[in-house]
Amino acid sequence: MQTIRIKTSSLPLLTGAATAVAGCGALLALTDSASWLRGPCTLFFLLAAPAVALAAALRGLDPFARTLCALAGSVVVDMLVAQGMLAVHRWSVRGGLVAVTVLSVLLLLLVVLRERISGKRTHSRATAAKVV
Repeated sequence: MQTIRIKTSSLPLLTGAATAVAGCGALLALTDSASWLRGPCTLFFLLAAPAVALAAALRGLDPFARTLCALAGSVVVDMLVAQGMLAVHRWSVRGGLVAVTVLSVLLLLLVVLRERISGKRTHSRATAAKVV
């Protein structure tokens, strides 16, 4: 008897879970919730949102280098937002969260706009060329 196996990737499931956790963190921070999940989920959002935007901009690197550079850039973006807000005496948790979100969305929009203008596709379909 033959067994049918379906090979599936868990990447979409992990991506969805990460998005849910990040969204939950942003929502908990914006509503000023007293939940114990507020801190870890908000920290995950503050690291993940700029990291995803930076990773989209760094398409030319291999996956490990892109992940490492995106996470380092995410920390830099968070620190620059915090330092800028402290310098102008406008520090607030909500303001920092909104500023990081706006910067991340703007970077993603710039990446999409650059790809549209240049005509490059992000997902190139690899087709096997037949050598005759």
